[in-house]
Amino acid sequence: MRADPHGIAEKLTLGAALVGVAYAVTAIVRVRAFGRRLRETPPEPARRPAVTVIKPVRGIEPGLEENLRSFCVQDYPAYEVVFGVHDGDDPALDMIRRVAAAAPDRTTVVVGDGVARFRNPKMTNVAPMLAHANGEIIVISDSDMRVRPDYLEAVTAPFADPRVGAVTALYRGEPADGTLAAVLGAMCLTEQFAPSTLVANAIEPVRYIFGSTMAVRRDVLSEIGGIEALGNHLADDFALGRLVTEKGYLVEVARCVVVNVVVERDLRALFEHELRWARTIRAVRPLNYPGIVLTYPLPLALVHLALARDKRAAIVLTVLAGLLRLTIHRTAHTAFGSRHRPSRRLIPLRDAFGVVVWACGLWGRSVRWQGQRLHIAERDELASRTETAEGSSER
Repeated sequence: MRADPHGIAEKLTLGAALVGVAYAVTAIVRVRAFGRRLRETPPEPARRPAVTVIKPVRGIEPGLEENLRSFCVQDYPAYEVVFGVHDGDDPALDMIRRVAAAAPDRTTVVVGDGVARFRNPKMTNVAPMLAHANGEIIVISDSDMRVRPDYLEAVTAPFADPRVGAVTALYRGEPADGTLAAVLGAMCLTEQFAPSTLVANAIEPVRYIFGSTMAVRRDVLSEIGGIEALGNHLADDFALGRLVTEKGYLVEVARCVVVNVVVERDLRALFEHELRWARTIRAVRPLNYPGIVLTYPLPLALVHLALARDKRAAIVLTVLAGLLRLTIHRTAHTAFGSRHRPSRRLIPLRDAFGVVVWACGLWGRSVRWQGQRLHIAERDELASRTETAEGSSER
């Protein structure tokens, strides 16, 4: 009996599309539930531990000053903010000092010596900043994040449970300008990353942390080996979550949503940025990575439509997938508090772009990050050799 390749492909795409539809339904339910949680009044904490916020910065980007300032105006009684640059030539240094001058009692500016202590550029920046941290809770947050005044209140609340060793926070995208690349990048975070994270959290315990918020107890950070344990990992945030949970502590997701101000100069830059994320995910979770494509119900349904012999049923499935994808678009922006909702006409482009990035992420072990070409050796550990992005064509 001869195999029917077309029939096999038709059944496979049908199954994938149905799983995509099931994912979409689950994502809508989870996002709405999280949105309700955000609107609830949190209980009054028994105590508020002292916090040090670590803000590593490299270069100037749109919205940077407002991003940094948002961490200095927290409705929280005991916190300090440590800003840091890798060396004194960083163009953001004057801006950082201006922000710090507005809150001199709670800010410190650290200028590094330019020495590459680790293969991870971010951790190289963070290392000298930790010497100025006095808080019981250390919160490391990327420079493109912007927060509300109740951010620290939300992040520290889970630490009331002594079993919690680290806390992270979801984040949504907010384009820094109206360029297509920035808008598509923001859509990825709000409509793809955050909903899929909430679905994953319903399936398995939280073992990972996001760069938007890497909050950890000071003693737990020491227990896992300090910043040195993270310095040679591409996914320093994921490594932190893994090491904390391996020590028997819990990781919790805070009752807040951080804003990631998305800056992308063009579609090529966006592609390279998202490809770095994709290859990083594949490096740390190789068995899970192929399944990411199942979070794209509309493209999967369209592929099945192209192969299906029964077009009527396939059309119904495609319409259903499209309606669910539109619902994710609306629900996510509402639940996460987006100020500007992008046009729904961009949904097909956003999803097609995401599938292409996913496909390209299936191979390759090098990424571009902060002007360098970094090579992933084992898991997400970085190789010792790095090259500048301008001088390397390695893929």
